[in-house]
Amino acid sequence: MPQQTIPILMYHQVDTEPPKGSPMRGLVVSPQTFSRQMAALNALGYQGKSMGDLMPYLKGDKRGKVFGITFDDGYQNNLRCALPVLKRYGFTSTCYIVANQIGKTNGWDKERGVIQVPLMNAQELQAWVHAGQEVGSHTLNHADLSILSPAEQVIEIAQSKIQLEALVQQKAGVQHFCYPYGGLNKTAVQGVKAAGYLTATTTVRGRAVAAQHDDLLLPRVLVSRTTTWMQLLLKCLTRYEDKRAVNHGADVYAG
Repeated sequence: MPQQTIPILMYHQVDTEPPKGSPMRGLVVSPQTFSRQMAALNALGYQGKSMGDLMPYLKGDKRGKVFGITFDDGYQNNLRCALPVLKRYGFTSTCYIVANQIGKTNGWDKERGVIQVPLMNAQELQAWVHAGQEVGSHTLNHADLSILSPAEQVIEIAQSKIQLEALVQQKAGVQHFCYPYGGLNKTAVQGVKAAGYLTATTTVRGRAVAAQHDDLLLPRVLVSRTTTWMQLLLKCLTRYEDKRAVNHGADVYAG
């Protein structure tokens, strides 16, 4: 029996489109588009899963029509616009939180002229978890780990886990990590493992292969503003993304 391929979707914001010409506009998916995408996958019998719920499938212990749903950064609009759709279909997801920016805005994007958008505060993160969703770590400061010293990496990776676990009462703790900008190196991956994370997602394009991919170097399927539900099915159900397995880092994504 061939190994199961598992698409892990990478979203950022789910909200009204920013004005034309806005930097990083492509990373804002409209609520209507998000709803159509989830409806299409649901209609085909697929279930959206958080990284925690996806673990048995990634390990090869279970098989099924599943896909992962991840949101980078922790935008307030994920709670407002994406959560009602997730609840409608009984889907779970993982939102990667920048621990030192909780209740603030995406300040790491400010120098690029990106519109500043509210991030979830502690109360909203708790509401997210109470609604059956999951919180993961996106470092303390949205740091590009590839340019930090090993000691700095440890602080960003391990301390963010400690802070989030203290703030968000999540039964399993914070077990899942995402590399901001897709920036990583060998010592960063070692640091993620040492901190006790079970999975870590990258910006490498492609679908995960059950029991074959390194769980700390998982590829994802980017979903952008212009991704239609038909294109998403192409990305999820064919080798379209697998053939584009390259790392798109800080120059492309706001992470």
